[in-house]
Amino acid sequence: MITIFKNKQDIPQNMEYIELNDLYFVQNTVSKIDERADKIIECIDGARLVSKYKISSGFNDVVLDIDKLSSGCKTVLNVFYYPEKVFCLKECGNNALDLLYGFDKGYVCSEYAMIPLDMQSVMVQNLNGRKIISDYEDLKEWWEGEE
Repeated sequence: MITIFKNKQDIPQNMEYIELNDLYFVQNTVSKIDERADKIIECIDGARLVSKYKISSGFNDVVLDIDKLSSGCKTVLNVFYYPEKVFCLKECGNNALDLLYGFDKGYVCSEYAMIPLDMQSVMVQNLNGRKIISDYEDLKEWWEGEE
């Protein structure tokens, strides 16, 4: 399940934190894109992967460079291909959050609550330890708490 940090200082020192998802995607993730990305791209941006570096827009079937994906889609792809790193969650919309919260593994960080309404269980971690939360209201309370 996905692990959430609410403060950067909660991230273990041996883990790399990525704040700029678009830049990381262009410099690293794009070279790892394969057929597994197609479902993610279609689900979040309504586009189709037509080749390693090209997508077909869901709006008018125009072929675009893959860097035209939304920041939320790039964030989800970053987490998918680099589940050992921690990625900033700030630029994700609800469609990206819905998919991301269903991942079996990965790490994200946001100082403020970003919770899809149809959330599943997530692991949360801060300096006080880790715990699993399976309820929207409980996760919101954890995020807003002073712990």
